[in-house]
Amino acid sequence: GPRTHAAWLCSLVFDGARAFEGVTPDLDLHCARVNDSAKKLYLKPVVSTETWVNLAREGIAKFDGQVALYIRPMYWAEKEGPWVQAHDPESTRWCLAIYEAPMRTPKGFSITLSPYRRPTLETMPVDAKAGCLYPNNARSLFEAHSRGYDNAVVCDMLGNVAELATSNIFMVKDGVVFTPIPNRTFLAGITRERVIGLLRGAGVKVMETCLSYQDFRTADEIFSTGNYSKVVPVTRIDDRSLPFGPIYTKARELYWAFAHFK
Repeated sequence: GPRTHAAWLCSLVFDGARAFEGVTPDLDLHCARVNDSAKKLYLKPVVSTETWVNLAREGIAKFDGQVALYIRPMYWAEKEGPWVQAHDPESTRWCLAIYEAPMRTPKGFSITLSPYRRPTLETMPVDAKAGCLYPNNARSLFEAHSRGYDNAVVCDMLGNVAELATSNIFMVKDGVVFTPIPNRTFLAGITRERVIGLLRGAGVKVMETCLSYQDFRTADEIFSTGNYSKVVPVTRIDDRSLPFGPIYTKARELYWAFAHFK
């Protein structure tokens, strides 16, 4: 209701997993991460990872097996504490939302540089999947959309590329894959980590390092990873078109093979 602390002061964490084509890749990792996020926001993770997974599988079974689903475990605080801004951890509530959400067709999308920046761990809980972080992502998207782009590259306070407004970002130059090194300004995603491991396992060199926007402007390929769409290509950065490159294609094929093997 209107007095729910999370609705007022955003004491809320969540995670997101996917069910598609009869598979649920890394469901256990997503369920574990929501509990970790809860602890970082001083919420009480009262549901075990195993229980989350079992509830998710029970819910998935109620849908047509061919329908793509989004699986969203959540915790939030219902009541305020003595100092109002800080919630009462004992009022932690939880829910599991499972709903139809088609996988986006990997047709490519355009990006540009956002004027907004990512916060640091000293200023925001960037090591958690916390609802309070997403309005900053949203304004980056709105600003990019106002200029005719689909998504935005968001930098950290030092000007290094951190991520896209919706997902982690990769680039390819001369056959080598580069991605921003985790520096406590963005959440290094589960799908990101999975794709890095799969590419390295396939003999592709992947470098986690500091990257500038200019590095991306001169890249041979750019693609993104995230739970909602998994692995998708960027086909335009500013006024420069980009191809569906061989490394992106390999990354997507490797991820799909992993997901279905599991």
